[in-house]
Amino acid sequence: MVKFSKDLEAQLIPEWKDAFVNYWQLKKNVKKIKLSRKPAETQEKHDFGFSIFDPIRWVSKNFFARFHNSGDKSETIQVKNKNGGGDEEDLYQTELVELFSEEDEVKEFFERLDEELNKVNQFYKTKESEFLERGEILNKQLLILLEVKQVLNDRRQKNLQSRSDAVILPRSNSSSIRSSNYSGQFFCFIETTTEFTQTASETSVTDDVIAALERNGVNFIGSATRSKTEKGKPKMAMRIDIPATTPTQTIITVMSMLWEDLVNNPKKEGPGDFINRKKIQCAEKMIRGAFVELYRGLGLLKTYSSLNMVAFTKILKKFDKVSNLQASGSYLNVVKRWHFISSDKVVRLRDEVEPIFTKHFANNDRKGAMKFLRPQQKKESHMITFFVGLFTGCFVTLFSVYAILAHLSGMFSATTQAGYMETVYPVFSMFALFSLHLFLYGCNLFMWKRTRTNYNFIFEFSPSTSLKYRDVFLICTSFMTTVVGAMVIHLLLRSNGFSPRQVDAIPGTLLLIFTGLLILPFNIFYRSSRYYFIRVIRNIVFSPFYKGLLVDLFMADQLTSQIPLLRHIETTACYFLAGSFKTHQYETCKSGKLYRELAYVISFSPYYWRAMQCARRWFDEGDINHLENLGKYVSAMVAAGARITYARQPTQIWQIMVIATSSVATVYQLYWDFVKDWGLLNPKSKNLWLRDELILKNKSIYYFSIALNLVLRLAWVETIMHFNFRMVESRLLDFFLASLEIIRRGHWNFYRLEKEHLNNVGKFKAVKTVPLPFREMDSDD
Repeated sequence: MVKFSKDLEAQLIPEWKDAFVNYWQLKKNVKKIKLSRKPAETQEKHDFGFSIFDPIRWVSKNFFARFHNSGDKSETIQVKNKNGGGDEEDLYQTELVELFSEEDEVKEFFERLDEELNKVNQFYKTKESEFLERGEILNKQLLILLEVKQVLNDRRQKNLQSRSDAVILPRSNSSSIRSSNYSGQFFCFIETTTEFTQTASETSVTDDVIAALERNGVNFIGSATRSKTEKGKPKMAMRIDIPATTPTQTIITVMSMLWEDLVNNPKKEGPGDFINRKKIQCAEKMIRGAFVELYRGLGLLKTYSSLNMVAFTKILKKFDKVSNLQASGSYLNVVKRWHFISSDKVVRLRDEVEPIFTKHFANNDRKGAMKFLRPQQKKESHMITFFVGLFTGCFVTLFSVYAILAHLSGMFSATTQAGYMETVYPVFSMFALFSLHLFLYGCNLFMWKRTRTNYNFIFEFSPSTSLKYRDVFLICTSFMTTVVGAMVIHLLLRSNGFSPRQVDAIPGTLLLIFTGLLILPFNIFYRSSRYYFIRVIRNIVFSPFYKGLLVDLFMADQLTSQIPLLRHIETTACYFLAGSFKTHQYETCKSGKLYRELAYVISFSPYYWRAMQCARRWFDEGDINHLENLGKYVSAMVAAGARITYARQPTQIWQIMVIATSSVATVYQLYWDFVKDWGLLNPKSKNLWLRDELILKNKSIYYFSIALNLVLRLAWVETIMHFNFRMVESRLLDFFLASLEIIRRGHWNFYRLEKEHLNNVGKFKAVKTVPLPFREMDSDD
């Protein structure tokens, strides 16, 4: 049977852990009571000695004690309001009226219990008020949406001005556009000072839409009524947030507004602001997401209440058992009247959200609505574990066979190694580096799960489709088994005298197969995860144009550690696209000005994308830390450029440049790793040079991680050491150094997300705040 303390730790909400009852501390207090009573019992037994009257004494003592305790339970313990019964800040205190109150351990236990009860009660009140307020706002947003949709539907049915899917709102004489982001979507926020058109038909449509908005509290600048301005036209300002789903659609949305206004009103100045069906659908999607998060938050608060009640019941039963006093009944009777137990507002609001969501967002399909409101976790299958083991065994066996065959066939000898390594190494090392990164990501998922780091919430992954660590290990092992199998086949054909034109097509075919699997439209092979990966890469490439989510920033950091893989992709693509595999002339892709320029571009691109993400965040938030972070990636770009140039021109001046630029970049990166990304090296921390809150109990792991990260950051020193190796050994050294950087990144990932999780815990942030489409804009704006 699982102990309740372990069960509580497994079920509690990680971000609200500090707000839960400290059951473990209360257990320590109970244990103190138990230890304090043992000497007394021993002394009593020693005083009585052994006698034939001992059974009679024991029976009489327990009988009268039980009778005394059961006579008037209300007098055993009293719980009173300290501040006179205020509704908002109720604080309860225990008053002990029995003889056992003279014991310090018992008094300490109930003082601690009072603190925990008041903490739980106040936290519940705060969160309940937040969710109730959010519910009122969402209800208002939904009413606005329904009325605007009704106006648009009515006008569309009448085929007003032959425009079936759009309604013209007042024309703007000034417009400012800025973008924001939520869950990978772009929203075009348009602030306009609107001016009514003079045609009766357009004014009628405008009046209907604005009236629908005004009825639901969307106010206009100037006054509550429409005031006359020059030329007799009413003038007012409003703000509507119009969403677009991608960076491209953001631009298209704005351009379509300008084009439609130009076509329909060529004589009017300024762009027209219109609402079409697509924008209404996007607004509906935003409100739907907000309802999902509200429902989830209400469920968490309900779980919070029930778990704490069970914890109080369990600890009081332990106290009764240790003290032989029946104090739990009277105490729990008071607890049940407290707000976090007696209030039913959360339950009622949650019950109201279900039919509303089902009616307006699921076409009265309750089963479909529950897929959004209560997404089911993916069930872990033992078949996945079986196949992980199977593919691991196949990979180890095939790799051993490959090593033996390569040695026997002499493929690594001086006469044959050049052509073989030049054609094989870029392709297969690319697959190997990717697989290593994938394997380390699986290790990260495993550790995040073990430490209850809520990575799904941090990355905004869907619980029903997100990859578990077993899934990642399955992809990794099957991937590498296929690659090593292709390497064995390639080696066998090559050693048996097949022409390079036939043999060297195998790596290219393998690359095409994996690329096809990545974009395969069928719902197999983790389609949702594959497409999510593609979207994240797309967001990174377009990073200057919008503020990225944490998952975009996180993935861009991974790319900065995969520059060798990107270089291998460029070499492999050139080898096959240029047709070099037919003639076996691998030198074609390593000569010429274009190749030299591409080396700089590929080495700079990951740092550039990450720097642009920092620049965009600084532009949106105005936080100087983002500019400082941008400087880190600029210094890395300069150091990478110096190392590439030094590899081609190994002169003393470039050696000095490499040492200088790489040293500055390394110090910059180490500072950011330890202080900013990991939150360590805090001299005022209660944990020496760490941080106050740590997830791992063994502090020595953090010190080891600091030392390991320092060593791996200095791997660039190899570029100026001039080690002399043969081609095979040189390739292996390059692969080893690239692997070390990937290992460092996988190691960095755990602590980076640990810090993000602890930030959420410190803010009690367990539910996302979804932006809403309809907002007021007062005169100050």
